[in-house]
Order: sequence, then structure tokens, then C-alpha cells
Amino acid sequence: MLTTDRISGAVLVLFASGVIWESRSLPLGSFRQPGPAYMPVLLALILLVFGLLIAGTGGRAAPLASISRREWRHAAAILVVSVFAALGMERLGYRLTVLTMLAFLLKCVERRSWALTITLALAVAFGSFYLFYTLLRVPLPIGPMGI
Repeated sequence: MLTTDRISGAVLVLFASGVIWESRSLPLGSFRQPGPAYMPVLLALILLVFGLLIAGTGGRAAPLASISRREWRHAAAILVVSVFAALGMERLGYRLTVLTMLAFLLKCVERRSWALTITLALAVAFGSFYLFYTLLRVPLPIGPMGI
């Protein structure tokens, strides 16, 4: 029987297999001297194992037919926000992009209050920027306005 967990696990296995397949042309390296394919392959193997576990133990999950047709709006909104993030990150900068994404998802998709939306979006956008850019020294796009 097709269940939501079995389908989800199978998708994870396919995605992990695709990453491993595409990484085959890059040098893997070793534990002490990792190559460019080392981390993608390692993460894909972990994802593959978890995908197999989810698919294998997913017999008691809800049947695939039980998924409501109303949920397509959430999936479409997340896809649109992901495309916006990919296209807007360099142009708008990290903080403004994350702020806009979270504000849209919280207010329009999850229908949260304005106070919660603004507070959470500002805290995550500027807090994660401070953590990664300042403390961990990960280069993030600043954007044209310096935000």
C-alpha cells in the first residue's frame, strides 16, 4: 500500500542517489584529506539511510489518498519562496531576503499575527546573520543597501 511515509522515503532515496551519482566525477579524497565530493556524498549517504528507514517503516502512515487537495497551496508557496530566495539572495542580500521570506510564510501562508510575524522574521533574519557572518565568519551576501 502506498503511504505518505513510503513515498517520502522513496523521494529521499532517489534524491540521495542522484547526489551520489552526480558526485562520482569529483575526487572523494579521504577522511584526513577530503575532496570536493566528500561532504556531499557523506550527507547523501546519511539521507539515503534515513530515506530507507522512513520507507521501510512507513506501513502505518496515512494512505497517500488521504492527503487533502488544499495542501497544494502550502507546497506552491514554499516553492515560490524557495525560487525567490535563490534569485534574490545576491540582489537583496541575506537579511532582507530572509526577512521577506519569513514574513510572507508567517503572515500569508500560516496566517499568524502581525506582531509575531514581524518579531520572528526580524529575529531570525538578523540573528542568523549575526551568528553566521559575525561569529562564525561565513561570507553572506550583504546587498546593495548594506542590509
